[in-house]
Amino acid sequence: MMNFTRILLALLFLQMSAFAQERAHTQDPALSINFFLVDFETATKIRSSTLSSVLNNKQFGKIKEMSPGLAVAYSNGLSSHFDFSTTLAGSFLNDPRTNASSSGGDNLLLEADASIRGKMFSNNYWFTPYVQLGVGASKYKGYYGAFVPIGVGLQLNLFDEAFLLVNSQYRIPVTESANYHFYHSIGLAGNIGKRKSK
Repeated sequence: MMNFTRILLALLFLQMSAFAQERAHTQDPALSINFFLVDFETATKIRSSTLSSVLNNKQFGKIKEMSPGLAVAYSNGLSSHFDFSTTLAGSFLNDPRTNASSSGGDNLLLEADASIRGKMFSNNYWFTPYVQLGVGASKYKGYYGAFVPIGVGLQLNLFDEAFLLVNSQYRIPVTESANYHFYHSIGLAGNIGKRKSK
C-alpha cells in the first residue's frame, strides 16, 4: 500500500510540474505595432490564372503596387503552443471591392480580425514558426465586408520581453463587398503584463 501511495504522489508531482512548465512557456499578454503591405494585384492574377503561372512568369506583386498601412495588435497565450491574437489595421487605397469601378482616389480601408496562432515551439525557444487562422471584418467608405485570414509567420523572441513578428496572410472574402488579397506584415510586440496564475 505504501508503494502505491508513493507512486501516486510521484505522478501527481510530475503532472503539477508539467503544468507549471506549460504555464511558464505560455505567451504573456502583449501589444504590437505593425507595418504592413496590402497586395490585391497578386491575388487577382492568381485568381485569373494559377499560382504556378504567376510564379513562372514572375508576376508576383511588386512593392510599388501594394498599399502600405499600420496596425495595432493584442495577443495572449492560450497554451504554450497556441495564442489568441486580434488586430486592427488601416491603409489608404483605391476601391478594393470586387467589380467596383475605380473612384480615382484613395480612401481608408479598416480591417479587424481575431485569430488563433498555432506555434511549432513554445516561447522557450528564440524563434518559432506558426500558422494562423481566424475571422475578420472590413470597412471601406460605407461598405462592410467579412473575410477569413489564413497565414504563416515567424516569431523571434527578444529576451522574453519583446517579439519580432513577420507574417503573411491570404485573406479570403466571405461577402461580395470584400476581395481576395494578401496581407504582409512586420511588427514589434512587447509584453504588457503577466499571466494571472490559476
